[in-house]
Amino acid sequence: MTLKTSDFNYDLPQELIAQHPPKDRLDTKLLRLDAQTGEYKDEMFVDLKQELNPGDVLVLNNTRVLPARLLGTKEDTGAHMEVLLLNNTEGDRWETLTQPARRAKVGTTIAFGDGQLKAHVIEDLDYAGGKLVEFEYDGIFIETLEALGEMPLPPYIKEKLDDPERYQTVYAKENGSAAAPTAGLHFTKAFLEEIQDMDVDIAYLTLHVGLGTFRPVHEENVTDHEMHSEFYRLDEMNAEKIRQARANGHRVVAVGTTVIRTLETIAERFDGEIQAANGWTTIFIYPGFTYRATDAFVTNFHLPESTLVMMVSAFAGREHVLNAYRHAVEEGYYFFSFGDAMFFNGPQYFDPEVTGEAE
Repeated sequence: MTLKTSDFNYDLPQELIAQHPPKDRLDTKLLRLDAQTGEYKDEMFVDLKQELNPGDVLVLNNTRVLPARLLGTKEDTGAHMEVLLLNNTEGDRWETLTQPARRAKVGTTIAFGDGQLKAHVIEDLDYAGGKLVEFEYDGIFIETLEALGEMPLPPYIKEKLDDPERYQTVYAKENGSAAAPTAGLHFTKAFLEEIQDMDVDIAYLTLHVGLGTFRPVHEENVTDHEMHSEFYRLDEMNAEKIRQARANGHRVVAVGTTVIRTLETIAERFDGEIQAANGWTTIFIYPGFTYRATDAFVTNFHLPESTLVMMVSAFAGREHVLNAYRHAVEEGYYFFSFGDAMFFNGPQYFDPEVTGEAE
């Protein structure tokens, strides 16, 4: 069976794309989906506590979004430029998206602020607007960036964010993301404490989200798509929490597709085991993939025909996911970064037409 990108499309009214965060992080809906039966249930996010069991481990991504959008001028002409930081390749060198790209030829210098920060374009990259730049500055780069940069909100959010911290999780710690791990935006510190009081352990990992998360799939056949690369890290203390939960017969519950991406990358690397590890992942999860490290997960609603819709469909089945999405549209759920959430309860669904196996 050939998977087409169009198989993962759905109709979404523009008015259901959330443009701002709720006043209270917890004040969002939660749609529960049973991965095997396709049954769904309308809940509120606070009801997530009812879905968790003592002994489960809830895994969170503690990446922190950089104020990665820089507005400056070409040093020689004064022309306005925008530079969006994507990946720190080494030292002060960054992969970026630069607009307008035609003005950012190799050898160009772009200045920000009163010249506190300069970007020297040193290489063209193989995607539209992609430039490798080397930054020049005095002092500490992160402090300079925080003084001059803006929060890089996704392109479907048209309204200005009054409080940039609302695009950060309450447990954000490790600087490096170009976008937020949005499933985590629903949690408050108090709610996490309530979950821990239920004897649910909490583990942290880091995956720095790249803007490839929002890149549409242009290929007709799903398998022709090439995934973006993202950096991940899981230390030994948190790896042990996950191993202990699994060894004791409890569930690993991921918060967001970034956590799934990291856990499944590590499980693939270590033949199903969870070990402390770091590196770059290009894993592409779509129907036919067998999950080895994730038993259930929380996630937001995702863009039509995106790799993230494909990822969750690999767990719960494409028809089950699209049926749940249609229900969410009918019930007025809000979609994407500042929208409502879903809880996918395992065990995972297998499509015999795709995998050749059934459970």
